[in-house]
Amino acid sequence: MSWLKRREKWNPQNEDARETGDIDYARVIHSASFRRLQGKTQILNLGDSDFYRTRLTHSLEVAQIAGGIVKQLKKTFENHKATNILPPRSMIHAIACTHDLGHPPFGHGGEVALNYCMRAHGGFEGNGQSLRILARLESFSSNAGANLCRRSLLGVLKYPISYSEAFNPHILPSLLEKNTIIKVLDGDKCKPPKCYMDSERDVVEWIFEPLSKDDVDKFIRNLKSEKRHAKAEHKSLDCSIMDVADDIAYGVHDLEDAIAMGLVSKESFSVEIQNSCSSFLDVLKVKYPNEFGNDAFSSMVSGLFGSSDSRKRFIGRLVHHFVTAVEFVELEIFDEPLIRYRVKLLERQRVFLDALQKFVFEAVIKSPEVQHLEFKGQQMVVAVFEAMQAEPYRLLPRAALSRFDREGGDLRVISDYVAGMTDTYLLRTYERLFSPRMGSVFDRL
Repeated sequence: MSWLKRREKWNPQNEDARETGDIDYARVIHSASFRRLQGKTQILNLGDSDFYRTRLTHSLEVAQIAGGIVKQLKKTFENHKATNILPPRSMIHAIACTHDLGHPPFGHGGEVALNYCMRAHGGFEGNGQSLRILARLESFSSNAGANLCRRSLLGVLKYPISYSEAFNPHILPSLLEKNTIIKVLDGDKCKPPKCYMDSERDVVEWIFEPLSKDDVDKFIRNLKSEKRHAKAEHKSLDCSIMDVADDIAYGVHDLEDAIAMGLVSKESFSVEIQNSCSSFLDVLKVKYPNEFGNDAFSSMVSGLFGSSDSRKRFIGRLVHHFVTAVEFVELEIFDEPLIRYRVKLLERQRVFLDALQKFVFEAVIKSPEVQHLEFKGQQMVVAVFEAMQAEPYRLLPRAALSRFDREGGDLRVISDYVAGMTDTYLLRTYERLFSPRMGSVFDRL
């Protein structure tokens, strides 16, 4: 039962029929940080259309897919030893819905910007910020944030390595040297290591309490390199389910957005995907022999780039293809079942999904249309943070300033404040501070 323990003692009402996962899911869904995801960019700029995903809708889709993966594992591996320890539906939904809570405004561009701003104060990383929000910043308890149970927090802990342990001192966040008039971040050097922040080290130690010392030592093992930050090797069973679900949502649903908005062409998709999608084409031929003849690939591409009805049908088939291709992996070096087992995609489906993710990244995320907005977002995040840092007693709202004083002027408070902003709120704050014709004393801070 220790995995269901909470950091701060809490007893449900006698008439409360909910289980631990139900309570955690309710706290996540009703949290302020979850609601703010509706105002944060997934890939495409908010306000350009009401069709494509935000961080909120993406998180809901990840939760739905993660729940489907759990159901599939129970059906496919009914007698497997790991099946008995799969998380309840409400708990995996809670874990999946939290996976993007810590991402700042303007997506990974904002993450890079905040890591630069916090370069001398412990850095910033979006997944680590998710843990910080749930363990510190949400207001469901006095001093334990959302006060989720230990197992849920283990599922949230995507990278069990601290910033100080993962950070490579040869990769210092800095500006591009070739610019002299405006400050431009060096994106490669400012990209943070995948980790939790050292400010939550005590939380992570609490999460690890049920594990033996030998299990902990192996679980936090990481891969070091002279040319990159250290990388964690392991994650828990629940986290691996969430991670696969996130990959599916990213590779499939973000592709749907890109096609629907006309940001990618049928020709470029065909070239990049043709050699990696055999697992899906084989299934189409077997399941729908009358619909797919000798050229299933062309039929798939035409369906994805055809009408909205045909595209949605193929998107559903793709999600189903990946969700039904999951399996358990056993790592015998661990004793604790929650870290001894994890979930992964079958190899052929993994190759296909990797190709879809790479296509979305190269064709959409790295496109000038998206990068212009990311560049602007980075500049605004840095400007707002540095203004607050320079004049906290003039510019921080009263609640944030009160925390800033209580915590001895810790810049992590300003980082928390900026990271919690939606895209629109960050834009309004920037305009109030730097645009001569914008802002009013009647604006609510």
